[in-house]
Amino acid sequence: MDVISMGEMVIDFLPGTEPASYLRNAGGAPANMAIAAARNGLSAGMYCRVGDDDFGRFLLKTLEDNGVKPLLPELCETVFTTMAFVSLNENNDRSFSFCRKPGADTQIAPSDIKDSDIEGCSLVHAGSVSLSGHPSDDATRHFLKKAKEMQKLVSFDVNYRDLVWNEDRQKCIDSVQEIFKYVDFLKISDEEEDMVGGVGNIAGLMEKEGISLIVETLGAEGARCFYKGKEIRSKGYSFGAVADTTGAGDAFWGAFVSRLLILGVRKVSDITEEIIKDALDYGNISGSLCVTKKGAISSLPTREKIEEIREAGLSIREEM
Repeated sequence: MDVISMGEMVIDFLPGTEPASYLRNAGGAPANMAIAAARNGLSAGMYCRVGDDDFGRFLLKTLEDNGVKPLLPELCETVFTTMAFVSLNENNDRSFSFCRKPGADTQIAPSDIKDSDIEGCSLVHAGSVSLSGHPSDDATRHFLKKAKEMQKLVSFDVNYRDLVWNEDRQKCIDSVQEIFKYVDFLKISDEEEDMVGGVGNIAGLMEKEGISLIVETLGAEGARCFYKGKEIRSKGYSFGAVADTTGAGDAFWGAFVSRLLILGVRKVSDITEEIIKDALDYGNISGSLCVTKKGAISSLPTREKIEEIREAGLSIREEM
């Protein structure tokens, strides 16, 4: 397959409503990223484990219904899942409170990850939640290290919420930074600048760790990419998006890395500035479309939808 993702599964529902009657789509950055890639025409798989209950089976079915192949289809014997409780304030913005149980993917061991899966793919992706002091640390490190050894492209999403889940903020940051040496493409947003030492440290970080691209998503303002000592900015789009951007970064990243692969990138040396600009534009459209429905998986756009907007002359583009 083209892309393999690894990470936790999360689900949203409104407090005060029975989960069985108001299940939203399965979420979590790695799941959303894999589904976004699948909707852009790539073959995608995901390493995760879920509980052997209706909730766990729902998560697996959501992946499969959206074109993502679970690479660990067997269910865990113990029923544990990670939930995000989501509420809406008076402005219809989402506020989060997290209830962490031993997470669905924390029971993954390095031995569960098949070399043959990695060997057959073009890009692997993981998120920093797997490196926040949980039992999945070893599996995630093995996954990324093995992919790097096999000369696959490695993508990583730094998520500031992981710091909320871990009482020792510095320990979490250190854990994330330890795996940078395996990473080719790093995604951050403005909240995560401190996890890479601040924007002023990006050039030094890239030189020290060998990271080829660091992309900072800026929401409706677009995105910017740091590449070979240059800063490449892309323009944003407005589709009447809501203020909340939950899921937008995942939609952006899924479309961005998909576009890189669609344009023939299989190794770092294949990248050019023009390819980066093209992929950033593609990702920005996808992210902006996603937030019109508050990040629900059902709103992740297809390649056809993105290309339809591009071909329409981009009249809805916002100048920065």
